[in-house]
Amino acid sequence: STLSFQVLLKSDAPTGDVLLDETLRHIKATESAETVQTWIELLTGETWNPFKLQYQLRNVRERIAKALVEKGILTTEKQNFLLFDMTTHPVSNATEKQRLVKKLQESMLERWVNDPHRMERRTLALLVLAHSSDVLENVFASLADDKYDVAMNRTKDLLNMDPEVEATKARGTEMIWAVLAAFNK
Repeated sequence: STLSFQVLLKSDAPTGDVLLDETLRHIKATESAETVQTWIELLTGETWNPFKLQYQLRNVRERIAKALVEKGILTTEKQNFLLFDMTTHPVSNATEKQRLVKKLQESMLERWVNDPHRMERRTLALLVLAHSSDVLENVFASLADDKYDVAMNRTKDLLNMDPEVEATKARGTEMIWAVLAAFNK
């Protein structure tokens, strides 16, 4: 099953991204291969397995937010919530956000290929992550009602496909389907 797919390291060449490079070091350091499900739990800090704590990434959300602030996509603000202040990271580069929204909208409308294996892999991965983050509906919110319905129905059809079956069909997308299976679990 895709949930038991093991992550094998093909290359530990640096990517230039601090979090990705740290992830590669962790994957390389594991004595036995771990499953996609286990890596998701480790890399999001959602496991408390004492034998695997050395492979956890620390402060992932904060580090991702900091990297996006450095790239000028987010900004940092303090918001007051009655008894305490909280750091938030609102979008400061609406152009970049709009580019991604438009890319996803077009992939489900004008550029619809009716086959996930003919979709660009990064777009398929982005759809899976947007779905798993509960923001996919927001992506289509600005569309006219008829287009919204088409985009949402196509997305639901795609995301309801059986990851077990789809992972066997096309080389190079196995990890995307395994991630979808893990998030749907």
